[in-house]
Amino acid sequence: MPTVRDIAMKAGEEPITMLTAYDAPTAAIIDDVGVDIVLVGDSLGNTNLGYETTLPVTVDDMARHTGAVARATDDALVVADMPFLSIGVDEQASLENAGRMLQEEDAHAVKLECGPHTVDLTEKMSQIGIPVMAHLGLTPQHVNKYGGYPRQGTDRDTAKRIFELAKAHEDAGAFSLVLEHVPSNLAAEVTAALDIPTIGIGAGPDCNGQVLVVDDAVGLSDWSPSFSKQFGNVREEMESAVDAYVTAVESGEFPAKEHSHEESDLEDIY
Repeated sequence: MPTVRDIAMKAGEEPITMLTAYDAPTAAIIDDVGVDIVLVGDSLGNTNLGYETTLPVTVDDMARHTGAVARATDDALVVADMPFLSIGVDEQASLENAGRMLQEEDAHAVKLECGPHTVDLTEKMSQIGIPVMAHLGLTPQHVNKYGGYPRQGTDRDTAKRIFELAKAHEDAGAFSLVLEHVPSNLAAEVTAALDIPTIGIGAGPDCNGQVLVVDDAVGLSDWSPSFSKQFGNVREEMESAVDAYVTAVESGEFPAKEHSHEESDLEDIY
């Protein structure tokens, strides 16, 4: 199993692979294939819980799904996303919420959607043994501030702010940095300036690794962002299988004799 130190040392050496997972069966598949990091993303609000945004996701939601993923994972690093309002409001509550993911649910690290308010928090978490994956660029928990999910860092001022925050979080002890939906040349500059690895999602090819939402990667989503790619069509396979099941039941083909069991001692009970 890679440690946060192993991941940090991969910067510039070999590409880091990361996918989200929200349940044990998916996590087991991802782990068996050899993905480096499994992220239990708060994107489960969209993918699993039926919400339009990640904002309704709670600490209890994240804990439950993180535990399920961790129990099914033997080799990958498990990172728990910290949901909206779980960090950054009160330091003690932030530390307790993040610590719960490691202490009770067996995560190896947490991911924070970052800003100026998370620099000191990252340092404090790192000091007490909670490894932090920072996240800059498009941070979906700010959807109401953004008015959607626009690309970030598209002008000099906002690009400079992202660059400076990246350096600040590295100095504070973050072991890696997710860059989401930013210009590829900005991501390349940030990657070159940091000693910790960057992991991109919609940030171009020059990051040290890549992450996708697993539903997008396997083709389970009915929609995926333009910077994503479907590497399979699980949705079509599931639809085909369910349709075949319905047809078999309605036609009487299922269950067949081989799917049933008769007990001879019960023949004369009436």
